[in-house]
Amino acid sequence: MSAPYIIALDQGTSSCRALAVDKQGRVVAQEQRVFSPRRAGQAQSEYDGEELLQAQQAVLNTLLDKIGPQHAAALAVCSQRSSVVLWDKHTGEILAPVLTWEDGRAQAQSDAAPLTQPQVHLMTGLFKTPYFSAPKIAWCLQEVEAVKQAALQGSLLIAPIATHLIWHLTKGAVFATDPTLAQRTLLWDINTGEWSEPLCAAFGVPLACLPQVRPSAADYGAYVYKGVTIPICACVADQQAAAAYHGLSAGKTGINYGTGAFVLHHTGEKLVVLPGMLSSVAATTQPHERAYLLEGPVFSAGSVLEWLKAKGFLPDIQELETLCRQAQAPVQFLPALGGLGAPYWDYRVKACAENISAQTTREDWVAGALQGIALRVADIVYYLRANGQTVQSPVQVSGGLLRSNYLLHFQADVLQATLQVQPEVQSTALGAAKLAARPLGWDPIQGQQTPKRCVSPRLGAAQSQAVYQAWQRFVQSVRNK
Repeated sequence: MSAPYIIALDQGTSSCRALAVDKQGRVVAQEQRVFSPRRAGQAQSEYDGEELLQAQQAVLNTLLDKIGPQHAAALAVCSQRSSVVLWDKHTGEILAPVLTWEDGRAQAQSDAAPLTQPQVHLMTGLFKTPYFSAPKIAWCLQEVEAVKQAALQGSLLIAPIATHLIWHLTKGAVFATDPTLAQRTLLWDINTGEWSEPLCAAFGVPLACLPQVRPSAADYGAYVYKGVTIPICACVADQQAAAAYHGLSAGKTGINYGTGAFVLHHTGEKLVVLPGMLSSVAATTQPHERAYLLEGPVFSAGSVLEWLKAKGFLPDIQELETLCRQAQAPVQFLPALGGLGAPYWDYRVKACAENISAQTTREDWVAGALQGIALRVADIVYYLRANGQTVQSPVQVSGGLLRSNYLLHFQADVLQATLQVQPEVQSTALGAAKLAARPLGWDPIQGQQTPKRCVSPRLGAAQSQAVYQAWQRFVQSVRNK
C-alpha cells in the first residue's frame, strides 16, 4: 500500500471504525471495534471515557500500522453528536462518565434552565431537552465532585467526542470543534455562529471551558505516530458527514437509518426555523460559510433490532426478512425506546404495542417493529409537507437497516415516494474523508458511481393514507394515556 490515503475515524454509538480511503473514494483497509454504551438504568447511556479513548487510539494505530503511517496523507475525525466529554486540561483525566446522546437523566436540568422552548429554538435551532449536551453538562457540574472542582480551578474542558480525541492526538495543542458538533451542545447560537453567553448562563456552563469553532474542513493540528506527522484536516458530526458524502443539496431529502433514524431536508443557504423540527447546520469548508438542514430524529431504529434480539424475537439478524414475510398480523408498535423525537419531542412516552392476541407470533412482532420505524419516519416527512416543505422523489436513503427490503418497501408505501437506495458503504467515514480532501487540494472524492437501486410505492394513495391515519390514531392514544 504505497498510495496516499485519508484516514477517517468514525466514532458511532456502538462501534469505533477507522478507514483508509484513496483518492477515488475507495476503502482500501479498515479496522473496527464494537464499543457499546452501558445502559445501566432508566434513561441512562454512558461510556467509560478512558476505555473509549483507548478503543479509538487502538483502532487508529492498528490501521496506520497496516497501511504504513507514511502513506497517511491526512486524518479526518467524525463522531456521534450530543455525547459529551468533560476532562482536566492539565492532566488529561476524564472527570465524568461520557453521557451519550441517548442519555436522558438530565431532564431536571433541562427543565430548570430559565429559557423557554421558543427562545432556545430560535437561538440554537434545537430544543431544550436532555437529548442535547447542555443539560448533560449541567448534570455533571451538579452531580460529579471532580467536575465541580475542575470548574472552580479553571481546569475544566468540555467538548464533543471528536474534539476530545483531537485534543489527545495533538497532545493538547488543538482544542477545537466544528459548527455541526458545536450546535449540538445547545450552547452555540445558530444565528451568530458563536458560543452564546445567555445559553451558557442558563445551563451554568463556563464559556471558557468550550472549544474554538473552526470549519468542518480545516487545520486541526497533527498527529505524530512513529515519527510520521499526519495532518488532521476534518472534524464533523456523523449525520452531516453522511449528507456530505451523498451530496445532499438544496431541496433534497435524505433518510439515514442507524441506531436512530434521521430525516434530513436540505434548505440551502436559507435558515428555516420550524417548530417540531431541528434546524441544523451542514458541514462547512470555509469560515462564515453556512448551509442548513431541517432535521427530524427518530431516537430508536437500529436499536429496536437490538431490543428484539435481547427479547428473543430475532435470534439472528439474517432471519429478519424471512420473519417479516411470514407475519400474518403485525403488531402496532411505537418504537419509543428513548422517548419520541421529531416532531413530538415527548420524553414521557415509552415503547408501546397494540393489536396483540393469543395468536400473535414473533414474526408479527418483528414486522410490526420495522413498520413502526418506517411510520415514525413518515411522521416527520408528513410534518414537513404540512408545513410548506416539498419532499420530492426520489428520497435518498442510507444506513445499516437498508438490508431489509421489507422496511424499504413499507417506507416507500407510507411516504408515497420513490426511495433511491445508496450503496451500503461507510457513508459517515467517507463523508469525513471527502471533507478532509479539500484542504489537501485533492479533487473531490466522489460517492459510489454504481447505479442506485430505486424502490417505488406499491400501495395506492388511498390505501397508504388509511394505514397512516390508523397510525396517527394509535400514536395519539398512546400520548394521551
